[in-house]
Amino acid sequence: MDGLMQFWNAGLTVVIAIIGFFVKEKLNKIDSLEKLLNRTREEVARDYVTNSEVQRITDHIDQRFNKLEEKIDRLIHGTNNA
Repeated sequence: MDGLMQFWNAGLTVVIAIIGFFVKEKLNKIDSLEKLLNRTREEVARDYVTNSEVQRITDHIDQRFNKLEEKIDRLIHGTNNA
């Protein structure tokens, strides 16, 4: 009976060790995937602009064109009056 109990304990130890090994490998894989995901997010943020940035740039360009249109209008009206 004592030998059977030792065999059972050894078998359970091996099974638990194998399960622990696979769990550790999966956790390591998840960690490496999280690191890759973070790098991908950084690259996407570096390569693309956000909607708010596009809106800000568009507003700035619109303001510049409005100033240019005003100057052109002043030149046209100034040469017609003279």
